[in-house]
Amino acid sequence: MRYHHGDLRRAMLDAAAEAIDRDGVDRLSIRGLARATEVSHTAFRHHFGDRQGLLTALAAQGYAGMSSTLRAVEVAGPEGFLEVGVAYIEWALEHPAHFQVMFRPDLADHDDPTLREALDDLAGALMLGAADFAGREQPGDPRTNPLALAAWSLTHGFVTLALAGNLPTGDTRAERVEMIRSVLRHLAAP
Repeated sequence: MRYHHGDLRRAMLDAAAEAIDRDGVDRLSIRGLARATEVSHTAFRHHFGDRQGLLTALAAQGYAGMSSTLRAVEVAGPEGFLEVGVAYIEWALEHPAHFQVMFRPDLADHDDPTLREALDDLAGALMLGAADFAGREQPGDPRTNPLALAAWSLTHGFVTLALAGNLPTGDTRAERVEMIRSVLRHLAAP
C-alpha cells in the first residue's frame, strides 16, 4: 500500500471524481477506487461508510465548490445575474463528475447535515443578482422562484446538453463563454 501524505479523504474524493469522469457514476466501485489509490477498501469505509456516503461527500464538495464560484461573481446590475449563470455553466463543465452526482437525488443521503448545508448555500448563491436582473425583489429559492427556476433550467440544460456532446462549445474558452452569454441573454428577451 502506498502511504498518502496529507489529506487521504481528499485524495479519495479526487479518485472518485476521476473514476466518474472516466466511467460514469453507475460504474463507480469502492473496491476499484481502493485499488486505484492503493489503499484498502476499509479505508474508504472508514472515511465514508459506504458508496452512498462517498457520493454524498462528493455532492457536498460539488455544492460547496459551485457555491463558492457563484459567490465570487460581481453581481451588481442586470448583467450580474447572467454572469452567475455563466459561472454555473463554466464550473459544471470543468467539474463533470461532481455535476453528475450533485443533481441525482437517488445517489446521496439528503439527511446528511453537511450536504444540506452545502445545498442550502448553493440555493442562496443561485439567487444572487436576481433582484437587479428583474428590477424587483425576488423571494424564495431557485426551486420555487419563477425567474430563478427559468434561469436554473436554462443553465442546467445547457450543461447537460454540452456534457453529452450535443452542443458545440467553441474552440476556446472565450468562444464558449460568449456562446453561453448569448444563450442566457434570452432570459431578458421581451
